[in-house]
Amino acid sequence: MLGEMHDVLHEFPELEDKIDEMRASNAAFAELMDDYDELDAKVRHLEELGTPVADETIEDLKKQRLLLKDRLYDLLRT
Repeated sequence: MLGEMHDVLHEFPELEDKIDEMRASNAAFAELMDDYDELDAKVRHLEELGTPVADETIEDLKKQRLLLKDRLYDLLRT
């Protein structure tokens, strides 16, 4: 949805300390976070600027973002 925040800290505020800890100590987690942040910024940019893009394209990007978020959450739960 336009204007909604989807960054990991916003999605999982109760895990902020664990996110910070893992980002600092786990290179694979940090890389996934960077990938997620980059993808989230791309989706937000496309949505907020109303950039002409096919519906399938934006939906594919959102699905990729969701898959990354699920992977990050799984890592945070372990």
